[in-house]
Amino acid sequence: MIFFQVLISLLIIIFVVPFILLLIAAAFFAKEIKAVFERDPAAANYFEVLLTYSGLHAIILHRVAHKLHKSKVPFLPRFISQFSRFITHVEIHPGAQIGREFFIDHGTGVVIGETTIIGDKVTVFQGTTLGGTGKEKGKRHPTIGSNVVVGAGAKVLGNVKIGDNVNIGANAVVIRDVPSDSTVVGIPGRIAKKQGKRVMGINIDYSNLPDPLTERLENLQHEIDVIEKEIQIHKEEKNK
Repeated sequence: MIFFQVLISLLIIIFVVPFILLLIAAAFFAKEIKAVFERDPAAANYFEVLLTYSGLHAIILHRVAHKLHKSKVPFLPRFISQFSRFITHVEIHPGAQIGREFFIDHGTGVVIGETTIIGDKVTVFQGTTLGGTGKEKGKRHPTIGSNVVVGAGAKVLGNVKIGDNVNIGANAVVIRDVPSDSTVVGIPGRIAKKQGKRVMGINIDYSNLPDPLTERLENLQHEIDVIEKEIQIHKEEKNK
């Protein structure tokens, strides 16, 4: 009899309690869940997203830790942050201010520093760092606008300001302010594309990102072709 009571209790702990917690998460974090379905075509259903998306777990735990941090609760916010890092491989300091519909795709290796401020509808990919340079005190992390995409492996460092509707290419290193409606690529990051009108949507097409190195090589090849053609013409005229 005792065995069956223990077994039932374990089943409740294993299955019922997590299900209740998932329902609570679905109710309180509907905007974060909505962001997943809007920006990840692989998202199949609510149950899968709630159970398996580490980026969603990281932002949910951060919301809790940030609330406690603002209330000046000692120790617990950092403990939740480190627990989140352990289970999601995403490290977000409890002090970071993150807007609505924030989406972390894949998540592994994402680091967001204490004084980071992030606007609404921002997407970051794996390996992203929104960090400091190790030199400043006070506000030492980036301020990110709304509708921004930060590509895989990109680094935005220091107290820089990134405008709205900005695309930061994969592995770019951004250490200066970036105006709105821009595309940034390279190391160090430079503005490779800027549009006068608002960039629609939040998706980034990596295959069409400008590549400064490729552009320079193509220009160089064009110059070589012109010179070779002139040399050929000169030889032909000389042989006449």
